[in-house]
Amino acid sequence: MANRTDPAAKSIRGTNPQNLVEKILRSKIYQNTYWKEQCFGLTAETLVDKAMELDHLGGTYGGNRKPTPFMCLVMKMLQIQPEKEIVIEFIKNEDYKYVRVLGAFYLRLTGTDVDVYRYLEPLYNDYRKLRRKLADGQFTLTHVDEVIDELLTKDYSCDIALPRVKRRWNLESLGSLEPRRSALEEDFEEEEEKEDNDQPADELEDRAYEKDYYRGRDRDRDRDRDRDRERDRDRYRLREEKDYGREREGRERDRRDRDRDRGRRRSRSRSRSRSKDRKDYDGGDYRKRHARSSASPRRHGDGHEDDEPKKKKEKKEKKEKKDDGTDHPDPEIAEANKLRAALGLKPLKV
Repeated sequence: MANRTDPAAKSIRGTNPQNLVEKILRSKIYQNTYWKEQCFGLTAETLVDKAMELDHLGGTYGGNRKPTPFMCLVMKMLQIQPEKEIVIEFIKNEDYKYVRVLGAFYLRLTGTDVDVYRYLEPLYNDYRKLRRKLADGQFTLTHVDEVIDELLTKDYSCDIALPRVKRRWNLESLGSLEPRRSALEEDFEEEEEKEDNDQPADELEDRAYEKDYYRGRDRDRDRDRDRDRERDRDRYRLREEKDYGREREGRERDRRDRDRDRGRRRSRSRSRSRSKDRKDYDGGDYRKRHARSSASPRRHGDGHEDDEPKKKKEKKEKKEKKDDGTDHPDPEIAEANKLRAALGLKPLKV
């Protein structure tokens, strides 16, 4: 409930106002201690007190990218969606510079193109110093007019993608905005009037022509710069789309290769199982031969089965030699037994 958008809030640019902040940053804000303790239950009136306590601005910092209190309050304004008059009072506040920057940042996210230029461009004349927290947690010095220039000319600010707005010269050509008038232009005009009073008419015409020429050239230069930015942005977007397409094609190619290798392994295993089944089916001869060979592995050994008959034969011959009495200890009896053996008679055992 604490993270839901106010039911009475209107959609901004066709979506929930909180969706103007990326999901990752949004989840980090919801988990932040400042959001849970200081931003719970804030309203449009009590939010001013928290904004007056700000002493720096920034997006996220540190290794785990913690959001700053400034970013938490921006998120809270998107959640409760204060009235436009309250936001304008934030911007017009000259006593608290961080309240002014907070209102300008919120208006840049949610305001129309005309309101963005109408209320933010006057802040170019505010040169007060601001403390900004960088991504590494260190602080740097900036100014209000620099922050406003970043909001009007850059695509990102405080780790948030800014919605695109029309170029000023387009709005001027449509009649939605009047040509921008600098706060220092009155002083320049007074000095020019003093100089014009001291110069002849011809020089006045030349100066007027020169002034119009330089103004037109500056306007053309601004338009060219805006067109170059648009072209660079489109080129960068096309490059990102091409890189993403190449990466997707590479992933698809790798997946096809893996599927092809998996199919080959399956076909090999199937062919092996089929060949095995075919051998087992051939009348049982292979299985019988395999059983016989496995039951008597010594027949396929290193020739020990041929030595066994020879050993038996030699033992039998030795036994027969012992039985004929030729090895009798008495030489005479042994000699007689040899003769008896030759005649086929039984040996003497005395």
